[in-house]
Amino acid sequence: MAEYKRLYIEIPEKAERILQILHENGYEAYVVGGCVRDSILRREPEDWDVTTSASPRQVKGLFPRTVDTGIEHGTVTVLMEGDAFEVTTYRVDGIYDDCRHPREVVFTSNLLEDLKRRDFTINAMAYSRESGLVDAFGGMEDLGNRIVRCVGDPTERFSEDALRMMRAVRFAAQLGFSVDAGTEAAIRDMAPNLARISAERIQVELVKLLVSPNPHWFRLAYECGITAVIMPEFDRIMLQRQHNPHHAYTTGEHTLLALRNIPGKTTLRLTMLFHDMGKPEVFSTDEDGKDHFHGHAAHSETIAVNIMRRLKFDNDTIRTVRCLVRNHSRYPQLSASDVRVCAFEIGPELFDDFLLVKRADITAHHPDIIPDTLHYLREVERIWRDIKARGDCLSLRDLKLNGGDLIEDGMRPGPAIGALLQKLLEEVLEKPECNERNYLLERSRILR
Repeated sequence: MAEYKRLYIEIPEKAERILQILHENGYEAYVVGGCVRDSILRREPEDWDVTTSASPRQVKGLFPRTVDTGIEHGTVTVLMEGDAFEVTTYRVDGIYDDCRHPREVVFTSNLLEDLKRRDFTINAMAYSRESGLVDAFGGMEDLGNRIVRCVGDPTERFSEDALRMMRAVRFAAQLGFSVDAGTEAAIRDMAPNLARISAERIQVELVKLLVSPNPHWFRLAYECGITAVIMPEFDRIMLQRQHNPHHAYTTGEHTLLALRNIPGKTTLRLTMLFHDMGKPEVFSTDEDGKDHFHGHAAHSETIAVNIMRRLKFDNDTIRTVRCLVRNHSRYPQLSASDVRVCAFEIGPELFDDFLLVKRADITAHHPDIIPDTLHYLREVERIWRDIKARGDCLSLRDLKLNGGDLIEDGMRPGPAIGALLQKLLEEVLEKPECNERNYLLERSRILR
């Protein structure tokens, strides 16, 4: 077991207090896992988890405010002045029945027994100020070599928890690491076991991979057979050719490049992942050998919705992504009126994201056409900036006449009011200077 006495990690005050209380009462205690890894890499840890020789009952006896978040598996959440810290007893996992959860756990007093059950060497290090860094499985070496490698036999680790296969790819994408050859080979062999993992768990790992600094490493998930299980629709586009002046890559390669070209917001990355998934369904080739994909956006929207529902995404995410996918191939004319209409139809609140989608899509096209298309897009962006700066009316709520005004002016409540307001909005989108209450009221009397 390697111990790095001289390595120093700055532990937050509250986490350090938990360690001290456990130490003062005769128990071993360390911060462990991702917080140790990230601290060594000079990244900001999201959470500070503690592992200890104290039993859950003993932990609960030492701290006044605790929550039994996973006490059957040895985890107690300690609440300290508004912050929460998971404190887990050293444990040895029993037999896994479902490729995810052990049938039982056995508590142990041996730190090494606890560390050896963890997923990857870079996550199997523990630290305390008293003992320094405890690294029994070469985590420091793998951090230095930028490798994600299983602790021990990867087949055993993935048999215990199939989700670890996605986690391996996700950590590689987040950290910019490669995956150890033996670990990758085991993923290729065992990827079908991911079918036994819940959709919610798959979704969490998928999103973390996509919003990472290297979303295009989704390719590794494809090469290892992961996408064949969790998203076979992606495998189809990796094989879809695009013999077309606009493209230099397969649909899948274009998608991976587009993922790199857009900010790491969940809805944006999901949009780029899904935006061309309908192309295989509408693929055709003309007599000149040119490939076409007429109507692919609508088919991509349907596929995107099906995948997101299958993976249990929330309704707001589904609503946003489907709108951006449906509209990603729109090219508004270079006029303020057409850009206003486009913004209204997509939704003014989504139009900035729509432009980011357009830019990511365009910059993943054939290099020969990118300059001209980007020039067009910059003009659209300029027009849109001017529209926002003027505060042009872009929705019914911005119209300076409402249903109450029409009723007060003598119209009967009913569908005719909505239809009339829509007509007025169409005129204002064309001529924003017409968005004045008196003018709209007079115009409404003519249109009734």
